[in-house]
Amino acid sequence: MKKILLVEDEKDLRNMIKKYLIKQDFLVLEADNGEKALELFYKENFDLVLLDVMLPKRDGWSICREIKKYTNIPVIIMTSHSEEDDEVFGFEVGADDFVRKPFSLKVLVARMNKLLKPSAQSTKIKVGELTIDEVAHTVEISGSMVNLTPKEYEFLNFLTKNKEKVISRERMLNEVWGFDFFGDTRTIDTHIKSLRKKINKDCIETVRGIGYRFKVKF
Repeated sequence: MKKILLVEDEKDLRNMIKKYLIKQDFLVLEADNGEKALELFYKENFDLVLLDVMLPKRDGWSICREIKKYTNIPVIIMTSHSEEDDEVFGFEVGADDFVRKPFSLKVLVARMNKLLKPSAQSTKIKVGELTIDEVAHTVEISGSMVNLTPKEYEFLNFLTKNKEKVISRERMLNEVWGFDFFGDTRTIDTHIKSLRKKINKDCIETVRGIGYRFKVKF
């Protein structure tokens, strides 16, 4: 099930969109202002963002720019503006698509599905000199292949998708092992220690009492 971040301050419109998306088998988390949107973004791992422009506390343009600094997840801007310059600016800050209010919910979902198709997104994640190929399950640093175990690859892949975020051990284990893991969460430390030896050891920071954070240091 794809997880969607819905950011819209108009309650009736937000509820209507959310209700329709749930019927289409999406998992929807919602925010009615810019600050709450970023708070959710830093806590959760989303597949797509639906983002209004005119928001309380922080506008949609700055939120889009912030999201695109840390992830390649698709962002669809929802706007009542019709000016061409707004659309151009939106693409400049990283938006992937636009829908103009009022819009058809059926068309909105069609645009979402197009962006969510695997072929619509790059299969490679690039963070500085680090490249992860999600199809081949390979990792390169400055063009040189790095040999990782399957679990090391999964941990690194998850951390890079959430770079600059503090990720708890519990969340990492749930993402990599799923809910089948019943052991000590400290087992992750062993995998991280081994992973650090194979890549830039300073890029995975330990956050005492919580977990880890991936910092771009390549």
